[in-house]
Amino acid sequence: MQINAYLVFNGNCEEAFSFYARCLRAELAMLQRFGDTPGCEGMPAAQRDKVMHARLQAGNQVLMASDNHPDHPYDGMKGCSIALAVDEPAEAERIFGELAEGGAVTMPMQETFWAKRFGMLTDRFGVPWMVNGGLQS
Repeated sequence: MQINAYLVFNGNCEEAFSFYARCLRAELAMLQRFGDTPGCEGMPAAQRDKVMHARLQAGNQVLMASDNHPDHPYDGMKGCSIALAVDEPAEAERIFGELAEGGAVTMPMQETFWAKRFGMLTDRFGVPWMVNGGLQS
């Protein structure tokens, strides 16, 4: 079994996933638009260039997303965060710094009893992140 997070954006999924690919040094493995998807022929013209499905591949990990459908408005992530764990504290610092650009830090990077580096932020797209680096044994 594999469990993956699936994010929903209000029209800026492609921008967000291009940003995440850069920050996480990951591959934007798939980006399919509503206009290129069977069954979406009746989609409003303004929505056809929006992302119906995106997949970001970071090693063997996957993060997926889409833009919201106009019939289903999206009101942001509540009660959920993307938790990221990397081996090296310096890499956690780098990723945290890049994700924080234009966002809001809710807990600055610091040492905790479980990780050499841990911090929390909400990025400029409204996605909350918890970044761990160098888990303590």
